Amino acid sequence: MGRAAKVLAALIVLALVGAGLIVGRIVTHGVSARDEPTAMEAVVAGRLRHLAIPRAAREMRNPLGSSPEILAEGRAHFADHCASCHGNDGKGQTEMGRGLYPKAPDMTLARTQDLSDGEIFSIIENGVRLTGMPAWGQGTPESSRDTWTLVHFIRHLPQLTAQELAEMKELNPKSRRDLDEEEAERRFLEGGDEPPAAAHEH
Repeated sequence: MGRAAKVLAALIVLALVGAGLIVGRIVTHGVSARDEPTAMEAVVAGRLRHLAIPRAAREMRNPLGSSPEILAEGRAHFADHCASCHGNDGKGQTEMGRGLYPKAPDMTLARTQDLSDGEIFSIIENGVRLTGMPAWGQGTPESSRDTWTLVHFIRHLPQLTAQELAEMKELNPKSRRDLDEEEAERRFLEGGDEPPAAAHEH
């Protein structure tokens, strides 16, 4: 049996096992996203993710050299596009990240940090089926460059500083309520009569 046939057979077996686990979980626990995946589900999902990324993609190297400028680009992109689920620190402890099934991973840990550059790139570009991770790739050189800066930044997450986190907070998308509160605070500081209403009652 050739390698391609073995990989296909392994994918089929893992998919069947995974489907059985999912069906069993739904039957016993319903479809709530509040549950944590079982250890077996996590193992099967991780193996399927690995097998689903072609070897050529796994072996890709980041074409961008790491530099303060590249990290700054990746940090800004992450704060604007990724932090709503993953958090600025990459630990996934956001309202959105905790509400997903499976939960958004802690990307500072080995489960992400031990992935190859190509695997991280492929996950960002193509997403992961049956999770909350969308495909962000646009198939353009600009999109690919953005993704490679993110790969560098994800590698940097375990060393993130308080100053970097503060910078990212300023770059996070703001809701209409946040913008209204900032405007009210600005007017008050410029001599308006009314203080900002409950600016920090989140």
